[in-house]
Amino acid sequence: MAEAKKAGVNKSEEIRTIASEMKLKGEKPRPVAIIAALRKRGIIVSSPQVSIVLKNMGFRPTRRRKSADGSRKPAVAKKASVVAARNGNVTIEDILAAKKVAQQLGGTDRALAALAALRRIES
Repeated sequence: MAEAKKAGVNKSEEIRTIASEMKLKGEKPRPVAIIAALRKRGIIVSSPQVSIVLKNMGFRPTRRRKSADGSRKPAVAKKASVVAARNGNVTIEDILAAKKVAQQLGGTDRALAALAALRRIES
């Protein structure tokens, strides 16, 4: 590690460079392949280090959850509008969706009347 610092080698930057080159070639950037490519250049890195850099670059999937049947399913990222709706905030996506609904119903007044009727039906 001291040799790399003396030579001015930034291991993370080298990992990013190799991963980007692999992505441009259409290959999946895997830690084993990146470690081998860096070893040819004389740079020694560990698998966890490569995995962390790839994850920060967005190449590695997020943590997976186990479902009730025991199989693994990928974690689903929550949309900002879903998170904002839970907090009571209105996002720009919500406003654009409301605009589209108002246009379909023939104006804002009709959309508000339809929402009021829906609220009465739901309660």
